[in-house]
Amino acid sequence: MSDFEDIQIFVRVAELGNLSAAGRELRHSAAVVSNRIARLEERLGVRLLNRTTRRVNLTTEGDVYYRHCLRILAEMQEAENAIANQKNTTRGPVTLTCPIAFGNKYVAPIIPKFVEKNPDVQIRLHLSDRLLDLLQDKVDLAIRIAELKESSLIVRKLAANKRTLVASPAYLKRHGIPKAPGDLLHHNCLLLRFPGSRQYQWTLLGSQEEGPVTLSVSGSMDSDNGEVLTRWCLDGHGIALKSYWEVGEYIRNGQLQVVLPDYTPPAHAVYALYPENRYLPTRVRAFVDFLVSEFGGTPPWDKS
Repeated sequence: MSDFEDIQIFVRVAELGNLSAAGRELRHSAAVVSNRIARLEERLGVRLLNRTTRRVNLTTEGDVYYRHCLRILAEMQEAENAIANQKNTTRGPVTLTCPIAFGNKYVAPIIPKFVEKNPDVQIRLHLSDRLLDLLQDKVDLAIRIAELKESSLIVRKLAANKRTLVASPAYLKRHGIPKAPGDLLHHNCLLLRFPGSRQYQWTLLGSQEEGPVTLSVSGSMDSDNGEVLTRWCLDGHGIALKSYWEVGEYIRNGQLQVVLPDYTPPAHAVYALYPENRYLPTRVRAFVDFLVSEFGGTPPWDKS
């Protein structure tokens, strides 16, 4: 195994903080990983990692070496990307992450279409509602549905995504139809809760004269999974704030009813994000272009 491969192993151990986890990802045993790190430390004459039974941490020297190794690996990747682009080849893996529900419903079904047209590309789809760090987690591309903060990532808009308040006809029959935003304070609001979530506060946009209204809503049921909230809403347990890609079909078939249609939550678009890279691999660029073509114009969730 080359010194370069030892560096790759060291970097993943440093990022994951665990020898076994790095071994599983790189398809090596923990013993092999440990031996390669020891070999690297012996060659450098310093300890790179402090080891405990559960976790490893970088030493001061290890942190310095890690930062230099990242630059080396980035340069190598850029060199390979430059050659691939020069050859104009569309081949190799594309690692993609996106929210679980959106990925199941709209991304996974179209991937075979792309692979059929690009048989030398392998799509590795990771569904997670956790926001991965694209550089640290070695992800080529992420799909996000949110109000994006400024970052060093390149952003391409895939589709517009309206949001709305919905409830089942059965719930509204039992508890009444809200006439004004303040009425929501007396209803069972189904909330999406996870670290950093602000959905316990709903902001609604009314007329230009009224401006936005922010309410601290509450309810007897919450979840960190949007599909669970949709199911509770369909079953008549409360009012939910949902994206049209989640509930458009249920609104059209009458299973859900829009609540307070004159007061809409701010829209969140669907974006593709990827790291800034002078030599974006052809395969990644091709897949982003494919997503734009699939979701551009009228997105599938707005089609009847």
